[in-house]
Amino acid sequence: MTVQNQATATPQHIAIIMDGNGRWAQKRHMPRTVGHAKGAAGVKALLQHCAKLGVKYLTLFAFSTENWGRPAEEVSTLMGLFFQYLEKEMSALANAGVRLKVIGDVAGFPPELQTRIHAAEAATQHNQAITLCVAANYGGQWDMVQAVKNWHAANPTLSANHLTPDQLAQHLSTAGMPDVDLLIRTGGEQRISNFLLWQAAYAELYFTDSLWPEFDEAELNKALHWYATRERRFGLVQTQKLKETA
Repeated sequence: MTVQNQATATPQHIAIIMDGNGRWAQKRHMPRTVGHAKGAAGVKALLQHCAKLGVKYLTLFAFSTENWGRPAEEVSTLMGLFFQYLEKEMSALANAGVRLKVIGDVAGFPPELQTRIHAAEAATQHNQAITLCVAANYGGQWDMVQAVKNWHAANPTLSANHLTPDQLAQHLSTAGMPDVDLLIRTGGEQRISNFLLWQAAYAELYFTDSLWPEFDEAELNKALHWYATRERRFGLVQTQKLKETA
């Protein structure tokens, strides 16, 4: 397998499905909510590690549109953790040059959480060290439908025949961000579960049995080492790719 050149060995955009919080807690005979708290506590260190390595975008799947079907106590805990994270950590992250972006249908959240989200985004909008993108009440299918609706609203006189992939991408919730280079899922499952379906079209997919609270900097380094061995051709053959990059 061909190793990537040094210029592409570090992914610009990493996305992570943070799976296994509940199972981590249950293995220790603790409530699932404890696992979510433990998982949230590890985000800061991983974000700092990504920034140190030169990763520019880290997108975390925090809460899917399907997660509303979980037990009410667990949903309430997830909402509370998100609020606490914004309240306690954003000042330090902002000072470290982190930009926060939240994607998803935030209108479905409690008003006080919506206010906190908007305030954190506004306070960090000019930071450039790394962008922390939190997918909350998010689904990839929802994202694409919203993008079509937004394109049509911006172009009411045009038919869908005029819509191109580039135009649609400009109306996705991740508009302005590069597509995902490396998508990681913890917890042993091997599916992407309606996460960034458009943006991960050419992502390298890395699945690990490590539960999210166990996924630390060393585990991320394993994923990055694996990524660096991948030959990313984007539908081309190696000869074509070499000619285009020559």
